[in-house]
Amino acid sequence: MELSLVLGPMKSGKSLDLIAQMAPLAYSRLSCAVVQSARHVRDARIVSRTGASVPTVKLDTLEPLLHTTEDVVAIDEVHMFAPADVRVVEELVLRGTRVLACGIDLDHRGELFATVRSLLELGPTDVRYRRAVCDRCQDLHAAFTQVLSDGVPFLEPLGASEPLPDDGTFTYEALCRRCFVLPETAIVTGTSGVPRPPRP
Repeated sequence: MELSLVLGPMKSGKSLDLIAQMAPLAYSRLSCAVVQSARHVRDARIVSRTGASVPTVKLDTLEPLLHTTEDVVAIDEVHMFAPADVRVVEELVLRGTRVLACGIDLDHRGELFATVRSLLELGPTDVRYRRAVCDRCQDLHAAFTQVLSDGVPFLEPLGASEPLPDDGTFTYEALCRRCFVLPETAIVTGTSGVPRPPRP
């Protein structure tokens, strides 16, 4: 079993990591598939902010992967797939396919995406957490992705940590814990965003 996860906020180099891991396989005899959620409409390829890129196939669900015989499957923007798609990942791993998945781990409210939580529950062989530079204070350990609607943090709950569309409706910032604005109901304290009552 080999399941590797690359997780982190926007601008943390997740795509570059995936590209770096897949690039050498072009010189091997291994058959590979690189897929991405059809919800991701910003690019037609997996593109790193450094300019590096690899071609990808857009899918609404991961179900078609069950009908392939690839040695290696790379999944970009895995948080955009439904939790039910994790069953496909599990089946691929059990049949001996090496799976590499990368995506944002924490949603706009600072909570684990349901799909990412289910992937972690599979017991991956390798989990790498990437960090970004905070867009506000330049801290080097930004772990959160703030979603902005007309410049204001969007904090409304969504069903099952549903991902927001990547079609220009919202803008995104990579933020550290001090700068990230959490909902008032959050348990975590200590951010400069939304004040919360002290713990009892």
